[in-house]
Amino acid sequence: LNMSKDIRIKKGLSIKLMGRAADTLAVMPHSGIFAVKPTDFHGITPKMVVKVGNHVKAGDVIFYSKDNEEIKFCSPISGIVKDILRGAKRKIIEIVIDSDKTQKSKEFEISNFENLNGNDLKKLLLGSGCWPFIKQRPYDIIANPLDSPKSIFISTLSTAPISADFQIILDDQKNEFITGVQVLKKLTDGDLNICIEKDSKTFINEINDVVIHDVSGPHPAGNVGIQIHHVDPINSGEKIWTINPEDVAIIGRFFLTGVYNPLRTIAISGPPVKHPQYYKTIIGSKLSKIINDAGVKTDEQLRFINGDILTGSTVDKDNYLGFYNNTFSILREGNHYRMFGWIPFINNKVPSIYKTSFSWIFPDKKYDLDTNINGEERAFVVTGEMEKVFPMDIFPMQLLKECMVGNIEKMENLGIYEVAPEDFALTEFICVSKQPHQKIVREGLDLMKEELG
Repeated sequence: LNMSKDIRIKKGLSIKLMGRAADTLAVMPHSGIFAVKPTDFHGITPKMVVKVGNHVKAGDVIFYSKDNEEIKFCSPISGIVKDILRGAKRKIIEIVIDSDKTQKSKEFEISNFENLNGNDLKKLLLGSGCWPFIKQRPYDIIANPLDSPKSIFISTLSTAPISADFQIILDDQKNEFITGVQVLKKLTDGDLNICIEKDSKTFINEINDVVIHDVSGPHPAGNVGIQIHHVDPINSGEKIWTINPEDVAIIGRFFLTGVYNPLRTIAISGPPVKHPQYYKTIIGSKLSKIINDAGVKTDEQLRFINGDILTGSTVDKDNYLGFYNNTFSILREGNHYRMFGWIPFINNKVPSIYKTSFSWIFPDKKYDLDTNINGEERAFVVTGEMEKVFPMDIFPMQLLKECMVGNIEKMENLGIYEVAPEDFALTEFICVSKQPHQKIVREGLDLMKEELG
């Protein structure tokens, strides 16, 4: 039987934007060109297995991790390796694959996975390209297969602005999701926690032997790190694994079919999008077709974001869908300057957290924001605003400052193990000092990992 528990988040800020994806699902014709980007995997140095001109099937290994050869990254489709693009210091940026007309997949021998133990399941996950979907806290990196996590968390709600609704994404993948949950359950001796939106009518409530948490509250209530903090906080030396809902379904599909088939449902959303909706495609597909299909006028100056508007990375429109992405957001470029831009309530489109801008009179108003940050970077100003949107028992300002100076001991005491960069997206959004909080936290986490392993 599953037990249901409540997580109620009071602090935070829900940013209401226009251009949320409609509940319609379009199937995207094959984009023809796909890419796997090692930069999607933080801290992984790739060792290539294929060369330009090689033919690969879906599920064939393209590269593995230099630090741990067991962690393999596989091709999402079958085709010819067209290009291996390198950046500064010969760093590999993307492996481009030209897809075959008829798709072929590498077949894995899977019989009665219900009877396999955790180690056998891990071997199959590692060999098939499914392992990188499993991430760990602390550090928000791909999990180490040698670890045994104290629990596993799956957050099936996203509270970020105009981000994908996982209920829509999982609607036609229920069986795969449930199978994926059964597999993941064998990888921990602790609980498998699934967080759902409070009062949502979802099939997840019927799944046995998992702990269901009903989550309510403003963004970042959907962040898995916030949920972990309220349910099973991480202390020094402990590991918790996390995985996105659709990735659970990809793992389930692998065990049901014996092939790696990384389907990806993405929400194309944002104020400039004429037909914001969901598209079924494959991880790594080229985005330009989808962007055109959604009715985006590309002659405007636009910002394309792989991910949600607070945590995603800016890409050009000829880029490829990121490995972990379920949202592709588009905003107008905010390269205009205003007179008196420093006065917080003149012509201020941002749904202000201050009560001066009358945003509280129209609580349901939706905004058409652009990328203008209304100010320049300056030293941290102590305003107490960050604490209002940061729903953890952690002092965000102090932690950021210790990350900036690299004080390991203080970072530990202030709760660095609990956080990931995405948990600082809102504090960054409202920061009057315009400091890059997510980058600061990422650098702090990297330092901890380097020093303490």
